[in-house]
This record gives sequence, C-alpha cells and structure tokens, in this order.
Amino acid sequence: MRECISIHLGQAGVQMGNSCWELYCLEHDIAPNGQVKVAKTEVGVDAAFNTFFFETSSGKHVPRAILVDLEPTVIDEIRQGEYRDLFHPEQLVTGKEDAANNYARGHYTIGKDIVDIVLNRIRKLADQCTGLQGFLIFHSFGGGTGSGFTSLLMERLSVDYGKRSKLEFAIYPAPQVSTAVVEPYNAVLTTHTTLEHSDCAFMVDNEAIYDICRRNLDIERPNYTNLNRLIGQVVSSITASLRFEGALNVDLTEFQTNLVPYPRIHFPLATYAPVVSSEKAYHEQLSVSEITNACFEAANQLVKCDPRRGKYMACCLLYRGDVVPKDVNTAIASVKTRRNIQFVDWCPTGFKVGVNYQPPTVVPGGDLAKVPRAVCMLTNTTAIAEAWGRLDHKFDLMYAKRAFVHWYVGEGMEEGEFAEAREDLAILEKDYEEVATDSVENEDDNNPDEQY
Repeated sequence: MRECISIHLGQAGVQMGNSCWELYCLEHDIAPNGQVKVAKTEVGVDAAFNTFFFETSSGKHVPRAILVDLEPTVIDEIRQGEYRDLFHPEQLVTGKEDAANNYARGHYTIGKDIVDIVLNRIRKLADQCTGLQGFLIFHSFGGGTGSGFTSLLMERLSVDYGKRSKLEFAIYPAPQVSTAVVEPYNAVLTTHTTLEHSDCAFMVDNEAIYDICRRNLDIERPNYTNLNRLIGQVVSSITASLRFEGALNVDLTEFQTNLVPYPRIHFPLATYAPVVSSEKAYHEQLSVSEITNACFEAANQLVKCDPRRGKYMACCLLYRGDVVPKDVNTAIASVKTRRNIQFVDWCPTGFKVGVNYQPPTVVPGGDLAKVPRAVCMLTNTTAIAEAWGRLDHKFDLMYAKRAFVHWYVGEGMEEGEFAEAREDLAILEKDYEEVATDSVENEDDNNPDEQY
C-alpha cells in the first residue's frame, strides 16, 4: 500500500478539502456517512482507494485527512454539514482565535500552541498506514493560518518524516483581486520558509479560476464553491493514479522526479481541460488532441502568466477516461511541431504521460459537464517566474514604507526576517532566469531554428 495523508490548513485549505473529499466520495461510491454504497468484491478495486481512505472495523471508510484552522467557524460548517459523519472528530482540529491574516501569529504565537496536537493526530494517521508515501498539504499563501501555520507544520514534518514526499496545493495571491492587504508579506514569508521543506508545490490563483468559470462555464459571479469544485477536479486528476488502476500510473515520487529539475524550482503550473458547461458539451467534440491543445492555452491555466514568454522544462500530462496511448502520442507529436511551445534545450524529450481509465466524475448539480475524457497538465515552465516577480514588486512597495510591519514584530518576529525572505525570493527569480538562459550560449554554434 502507498498511502497519502491530506492536510488541509486554514480557510482556503479546509474549503478545498471539502470539495476534494466530496468528489473522492462520489468517485469511489462512498456515501456521506462513510459507508460504501456498492459492495466491492474485486481485490484490485478495493485496494486502490485505500490509499486515501482507511476502513474501520464497522466497515466505515474514513479519509486519511486532517483539517486544521486556528479559528472554528469554517470547520464548524463541516461539523454540521452533509459530510459530518465522514470524518473522525479528532481529524477536525480548531483553535480558539484566528491568525488574523498575520503570518507571525500563525507561525509563532497561536500556531505554536496547537502544532503539537496536530502532529499527534498526524502521527495517529501515519501509524495506520503500512507504507506512507507522503503528504498533500492544502493551504493559501495569503492568510495567516495558511502561511504561518503551514510553514511551521512543514518544518516539523521534515523533522519527523524526513524522506516522505510533501506536495502542496497552494492558493497563490491573485494579481488583481485580493482578500487581504498583507497577502504579499505572508506569501513571501511562507515561500521562503517552506522552500526547502516542500518537494513540489502546485499553485492556483483565484483570479485565473474566476476567469475560467466566467468564460467557460458562463457563471457570472463565481463563488468559492464554484472555484473549489474546479480545483477539486484538478486535485482529483493528479491523485487519480494513486486511487485507480490505469495503463500508466504515476505516483507521488514520479511527479517529483519528472517535474522538478532542481530542488528549488518546484512550482509546476497546472492546467485542466476540458472545462465545459453542460449546455456547451453536447456541441463539442473534445477529442484527445483537442483537450491536449487546450492545455497549452494560457486561458486554461490555474495561474496567470504567459507561457509563451517562458520555456518548458518538463511537462506531465495526466489523462483520464476513454483515452488510448496511440491518440496521446499523436496529440503530443502535433504539440511538438507548434512553434510557440519551446522547451529548454537541455531537456529534449520533456513529456511524461499518465493514463487512467476512470473517467472524470462530476458533482450532481455542479457546473461541469459529464465528459468521457479529461486531461490535467502539470508543467514546469520558467514563465511562472512572472508570478513571483509580481508578488515581489507588491512586497517591495509596502516594505519600503515598513507598512504593517509592526503587527508582525508585535507577534515575536524580527524585522530581519522580512529582508531575508525577500532576498531568498530574489534568488528564486534569478534561478528561473538562469534555467531559461542556459540555451542562449549554444545558439551561436548552430542555427536556432534547427533546435526544435
């Protein structure tokens, strides 16, 4: 068994968790109370989803997950909601007062009090695993709990579970809309602290998803449920190979091996296709090559940046549903012929493929159409440095005036940490630049047009 433990932190993490577990339950025919609707007789089917659920002696299936927030309101919604019987009460951990959008509160003052309880619960979950593969950590960069508490917890997880993979699904501050003024501070601080503790971080930016909902699903004013259900589909595609049988299965360590060329450059860009509403789906073909091409359009990305400005280092295509490898090879061959998709020259092959036979499931009453096949693309591209550049710029504007810094210092943080974190991110931007420019030196020897 290769189990994964999901850790959902702060409001964003917990709400993403809601959508993800709702979807997992539908995919595996598990009722909201944890009972399996259809008796599973085949061994293969049964074994696969136990990576995410464990079975109690009474035959109930409990998620291998823990939901943590420093204030109770968001988790109270779960305690009273439809899925209240799914989680073990000890898996829902809440504090008394929130982190108030303050990284320092989440990391130093309030977070310190609760971190041992959380680690204890995680240890209980880990003890139930026969071969723990790693952790999936859901959080936001902008909030106090999402940034401060996450980085504290990840430091501690590195100590306790050194070699296990840690993958993040992080809500990154959007370019235009923001829910907190101090998002740039929190995001820069948490990125600096977790950079060496995270193996791979899939970033999602709310604004990019707003636009996808508006444009593809015709939802005029998307709410968090709309956004989270879309994120749920992406997460489900990434984890499907761990939960179902397929032609080409990909596990957590394979993601890292294929997507992370250098330890620090571990922020793949996720894209999902097809995102299509029920009304439109009848009139579209949605063949393998169509959905593959859709993945290379900037409009379908979960982070706002221009992929044409960057170069791809690696690209991981995860298909699910009615897909045969022959179609995939044809689709990739046609993508490779397109001029605007450039790979760095030290990585000529560049494509990793996963094929899974389980078609995507949709939430009843949700926005997405039921489609026979879907693809989730994870690419490591230098274009994402653009997102870091935007964030650093906002950080600089505020930090030049030392705005809001006293709130952080008041919670036991030193001002030097700001400068240190900012410096680290400047180096990260440089790292991306260097990876992309490796190609230029060789271009004098041969005609650049012949490279691709």
